Amino acid sequence: MRRLAYLFGGAAAIGAGVYFVVYLYRWQWQRAILSGVLLLIVGVLLLGIVVLGRLARIEERIRESDRRQEDALARLRQTHTRERGDRFRWLEDPASRSHVFVPVLMVTGVVLSGIAWLVQRVASVTARPMAERRLAGKLAVLTSPDPAQNTDLEDVPPPGGGTRSRAARLVTVGVGVALLASLVVGLADLTQTRQEERSGAEATSVLVQVDMRGVPVTAERQSMAASQAWEHCRNSTSVPLRRTTLGELGDGLFAGVVRPALTDHDRLRLRGCLEDAEVDRAFLTVVGIGDTGEE
Repeated sequence: MRRLAYLFGGAAAIGAGVYFVVYLYRWQWQRAILSGVLLLIVGVLLLGIVVLGRLARIEERIRESDRRQEDALARLRQTHTRERGDRFRWLEDPASRSHVFVPVLMVTGVVLSGIAWLVQRVASVTARPMAERRLAGKLAVLTSPDPAQNTDLEDVPPPGGGTRSRAARLVTVGVGVALLASLVVGLADLTQTRQEERSGAEATSVLVQVDMRGVPVTAERQSMAASQAWEHCRNSTSVPLRRTTLGELGDGLFAGVVRPALTDHDRLRLRGCLEDAEVDRAFLTVVGIGDTGEE
């Protein structure tokens, strides 16, 4: 399931990134913003999946460590109980005490053994839990894993693989930084405004198709949408589009002639502005744009 999420998330991130670059190149800022937001959301989701996976592995390792610690502690307690049962057995067994012949040695031994037993009991009650728990924590790393559980050998680093993995990470980071820098430089070169040589054409003609959505399609609505988009894009080129209007051709088609002729970069910016214009319930498509009246 996690691999499927990675697959769909990666495909969505790649698609959003590609469209983000394409819309930036086309000067379609609203669509670029939407693609960028989608890319950011997908990136956050993928990061969340990775973090949740890491947390699940950490919790599993903590549970496994606690299990090994409890196992080691149980073994220590079992050994301690066995040793405690074998110690001072002659004090608890009346039959063995009846064979002691020397009364003085018997009384002395009983007293000394009683004192030692009392000290041992006090020491076991006061010091045994913490000491055994610490010892169990130290011995937990030496216990064998549970054979009933599947051990993920991919998480175990190979012997001597630390240097190689570090070098591989450095190479990956270097390649990623180089690709990101080249992407930024390429986008800056494609979208920057620069002085271009004008062609020998006298004017540039623009043909725009206006489609309405969610409302009855009328010539008045189409004309108003075309006028709003054209007014919005007058300042999108290096030379402001003054004394230039769109003429209605019918069936939602509008044409305009721009003088002087636009450069290739200005035509790209004008197309992107018209197709990305924020006109309510209207969608504009630049059917054609080109130079006219060549000398």
